[in-house]
Amino acid sequence: MKITASLTLVLLFVGSLAAANEIPTIGKIGEPVEVAAGFKFTEGPASDGQGNLYFTDIPENKIHKLTAEGQVEVFTDESGHANGLMFNAAGELLACEMDGQLVAWNIETKQRRVVADQYNGKRFNACNDLVVDSAGGVYFTDPSFRAPDPWPQGKLAVYYVDRNGKVARLIDDLPNPNGVILSPDEKTLYVIPTGQAEMMAYPVESPGKIGAGKVFCKLQQKPGEQGRGGDGLAVDTKGNLYITSGLGLQVFNPQGELLGIIALPQQPANVTFTGEKNNVLAATCRTAVYTVETEATGHVFPGE
Repeated sequence: MKITASLTLVLLFVGSLAAANEIPTIGKIGEPVEVAAGFKFTEGPASDGQGNLYFTDIPENKIHKLTAEGQVEVFTDESGHANGLMFNAAGELLACEMDGQLVAWNIETKQRRVVADQYNGKRFNACNDLVVDSAGGVYFTDPSFRAPDPWPQGKLAVYYVDRNGKVARLIDDLPNPNGVILSPDEKTLYVIPTGQAEMMAYPVESPGKIGAGKVFCKLQQKPGEQGRGGDGLAVDTKGNLYITSGLGLQVFNPQGELLGIIALPQQPANVTFTGEKNNVLAATCRTAVYTVETEATGHVFPGE
């Protein structure tokens, strides 16, 4: 594990500049620590609750395991170009394969089973990110990245697959829906489109059934850019959202107000909470993985 002492934490606030090591209502934030490096493009960090962190390297077609001791191991080198990862209640590692399906891995045997691979008789475009609910279902996004041309589904969408394998299309009007997560009470589904700066929120009426969406927040932009969306995200026990973007991790409270931005050495693609106290943000950042200690506690989804 290597600590880069020169790294600084930059917090950007609406109308004011706060202390560089603290975010209001959240508390102190540590400096980023590089815990793994030398990859092509990392994504999908997922904590198993036992001190191990799984993440993907999309171009290399691999899923890696970063052990509690800090060692990096190859879990599989046939990942279907997996992107987002998350554990389910059965202890399986769910993976969004950009080759067009949602699968579940048995961690011990490394046996892989298909959870969902088509809708209306056609394969998915390129499954990207996911979140598991307490009913045993999975919400997942299906944008165009790495998808065949023309898109197999003809639409860019968000889906829900229930515990029995039934798939429903929930959203099909967003420009490349990417990151997806639930609020801690599972009453709100958040979706981050890459093709717009506005992040969306949808009321969850029941598992797999949502109401009309509304803009939850608008991501801050790099100078000279506009209309750029985010990628992945994490949520803490208070409902604060940590959204990956070109500026770093943009932190919003449940009311959609920007609290601050955690800068990282590389642009983050996705993030999750990990660590013994579940208070460490693990961000996959292009060629490396970084951790940032916080005073917040990550929300634990079923299976984590």
